[in-house]
Amino acid sequence: MAGSQDMFDAIVMADERFHGEGYQEGYEEGSSLGLIEGRQHGTFHGAKIGSEIGCYQGFAFAWRCLLHSCATEKDSKKMKVLESLIGMIQKFPFDDPTYDKLHEDLDRIRGKFKQLCSLLNVQPDFKISAEGSGLSF
Repeated sequence: MAGSQDMFDAIVMADERFHGEGYQEGYEEGSSLGLIEGRQHGTFHGAKIGSEIGCYQGFAFAWRCLLHSCATEKDSKKMKVLESLIGMIQKFPFDDPTYDKLHEDLDRIRGKFKQLCSLLNVQPDFKISAEGSGLSF
């Protein structure tokens, strides 16, 4: 009877051991896949934000050249808002993904961009898609 009891205990313990090993293997594989998926997600969204900011920056630089070449006194407010937008873009922390106010700063840049477009009487259509992004008029 003692031999059969030991065999029964071995079977019960094997089930618990296999359950523990399976859990550990699943946890390790899930952690690995989670890192890969998280990296892909971060890369995708970082690229979208970078593309958006780059588009705003190109827009601002182009308009700065246009306004400098034919600046009038009534363009001073436009230039002030334009320089403010460029300053905000230049201070944006591109290389710090842990920056806690990243989205707040991005929203401020978007707001300043909309304000500038209103002053310039321009209706941009900024689109971000899987194929790429673009700014059209």
